[in-house]
Amino acid sequence: MKGPENVLLVVDVQNDFMPGGALAVPHGDEIVPIVNRLAAGFEHVVLTQDWHPHDHLSFATNHAGRQPFETTTLSYGEQVLWPAHCVQGTAGAALHAGLEVVRARLVIRKGYRREVDSYSAFVEADRKTSTGLAGYLHELGVTRVWCCGLATDYCVAWSALDARAAGFEVVLVEDACRAIDLDGSLERAWQQLDAAGVARLSAEQALARG
Repeated sequence: MKGPENVLLVVDVQNDFMPGGALAVPHGDEIVPIVNRLAAGFEHVVLTQDWHPHDHLSFATNHAGRQPFETTTLSYGEQVLWPAHCVQGTAGAALHAGLEVVRARLVIRKGYRREVDSYSAFVEADRKTSTGLAGYLHELGVTRVWCCGLATDYCVAWSALDARAAGFEVVLVEDACRAIDLDGSLERAWQQLDAAGVARLSAEQALARG
């Protein structure tokens, strides 16, 4: 089992990102058993959970005449307009029922501020508002963050990049993620991750490293 210097960061494994959900990630359900195998090999697990108010500014329904996946400009820059998803207290916002993460110590809820989106587990989309996760991990002596979840090219990639920026070694467990791939977003994400020094491993490789 991976010791206290390691944390498994499980990003947004929620019903609305599963097939049939409000913002379905293709084949998103396939990662659940892989995440469960990973989580069993870690002493320390952290979860994230998208947790939006119904009037969140990232929802296309809150912009007259706009459609999902169009972009707009908000106070902090360009924003993709998403279908309404992971609304606070709804079944869609719940973690997938098949998720087995008994060693999870912390759940980071993100996107709960109406006026700013939040992809990363570390810093919201305004790039100023911290979630406090970096300080929590540093205080516990964590040096390496292993990332998995949904979606590779948005919340997982942003979390991995911000973990690197916060001084952690970062490994993205590639087969424990799935992507939206919106207009080339997956390729752009991989370029940024590679440039930042984020390592890529499979779940089998990750667990074999002990």
